[in-house]
Amino acid sequence: MAKIVDREEMAQGTIILNEIEAPRISQKAKPGQFVILQADETGERIPLTMADTNPDKGTITIIYMVVGKSTARFRDLKVGDEYYALIGPLGKPTHIENVGKVVCVGGGTGIAVLHPIARALKQAGNDVTTILGSRSYDLLIMEEKMRAASNTLHLCTDDGSKGHHGFVTDVLKDVLEKEDINLVVAIGPIPMMKFCSLITKERNVKTFVSLNPIMVDGTGMCGCCRVSVGNDTKFACVDGPEFDGHKVDFDELAKRLASYTENEKSSMAAYEKCKIQ
Repeated sequence: MAKIVDREEMAQGTIILNEIEAPRISQKAKPGQFVILQADETGERIPLTMADTNPDKGTITIIYMVVGKSTARFRDLKVGDEYYALIGPLGKPTHIENVGKVVCVGGGTGIAVLHPIARALKQAGNDVTTILGSRSYDLLIMEEKMRAASNTLHLCTDDGSKGHHGFVTDVLKDVLEKEDINLVVAIGPIPMMKFCSLITKERNVKTFVSLNPIMVDGTGMCGCCRVSVGNDTKFACVDGPEFDGHKVDFDELAKRLASYTENEKSSMAAYEKCKIQ
């Protein structure tokens, strides 16, 4: 059991923050690693990368978007409630070193994943430029935390409500043209990571992305989280979640993630109907 000690609704209630009691995980977790949570005994196991850890309090912070029945069940948990199961830290941590100038690009809940990585890169002495994107400003999360974790922060919104009116890729191109960038970290929706990687590949700038495919056990046994990276098949849970963005087959990944879309919709509808009754 893992108790929720703090909860916050973000982005008009579509994104939820949970601070959870997990003293042993908080002591060992490193940027880029994730946990798997289960709301109840019959619930789905959901992998979520940690947005923050607090070893002094013995807590970890996860941030997720409500997209289906399982995350809707997570949403219904309040402060004082407990997750049925929590395991971690899982996955390989981000390799942190001083490489010079780094650009971190984040979108959606990928910003939560990006936060500890950007902070660690800055602490290692890198000059960190961060580019954050969302459909509108009221859907943007963690602006101030990302500002503190960066040397320079750019905001982008699809509707122009804040910052650059357009996509994060527009600003990324501009930064790459003006500065000598040594590393790009892109975390967010698959299309965003794909096009960021295409842009940096043209300029031969090292890029890594963090993938979150369908996952069950998190130990490399089930094979559900397999992704094609170059000519190899990798498991995101044990080989990742971070991979070379220039080698990831994003089209295949998108198709795999869409495999259960109809099942997710029907399951969510049934869950909401049961709540009403």
